[in-house]
Amino acid sequence: MAVGQDSDDKRLGHRTARSPGVGVLAALEGAALIVWHLVATPFIGRRRLRWGTVGAEATDSLPGDEFVPEPKWSYTLGIAVDASPEDVWPWIAQLGQGRGSFYTYQTLENLFGCRITNTTGIRLDYQHPAVGDDIYLHPTAPPMRIEIVDPPNALVLFGSPAGIGTEESWGLSTWQFAVNPGQDGGTRLLTRGRYDYTPDWKSRLAFGRFPIEVITFVMSRKMMLEIKRLAERDV
Repeated sequence: MAVGQDSDDKRLGHRTARSPGVGVLAALEGAALIVWHLVATPFIGRRRLRWGTVGAEATDSLPGDEFVPEPKWSYTLGIAVDASPEDVWPWIAQLGQGRGSFYTYQTLENLFGCRITNTTGIRLDYQHPAVGDDIYLHPTAPPMRIEIVDPPNALVLFGSPAGIGTEESWGLSTWQFAVNPGQDGGTRLLTRGRYDYTPDWKSRLAFGRFPIEVITFVMSRKMMLEIKRLAERDV
């Protein structure tokens, strides 16, 4: 098997891989969840910002917090994975459009031009993210830049229009991943987003909480559940 192929023998063995988020039903599921959460925001919005976290995880500091020191809003999501941090990390390392993608609702995202293909195996060619690398969320949108790589513990992406050549920054954001050993074994996987924006309407639309937070939650929850499934499958 060639290096970098999704069906890497070491990881997949004889298993039949299932690509997450593919098909009409998956697209309808994702769209329905987004609509439901938009409607339910006044009732569950605050709880949604800390989905899956335990103890003080939602407020504890994480690598990358310093890049948006005073966010106007943020979220922290968590999930327990019955696999070691070393087994979880490869799925984080290869995140990105044109890389391993995001393990989310592939068909739905591609309806909006994302051009992603969710991998179901470890892509050896994307296992070495480096500080300064650009990670795309959409092929026509400004990329986020890797600011911290600490295998198998942390990956931090930072986004700011000023960082990609515009004259003035009108928003800041981070996408942070922490892969922590669980107290009883396994892994606690955390992801955090922090956002700051200016009064300009374009900045509020791009970095403000509504509706970005709803879409981010639905997609991030799906991503974390799939990472859990994939990492546990290969243990």
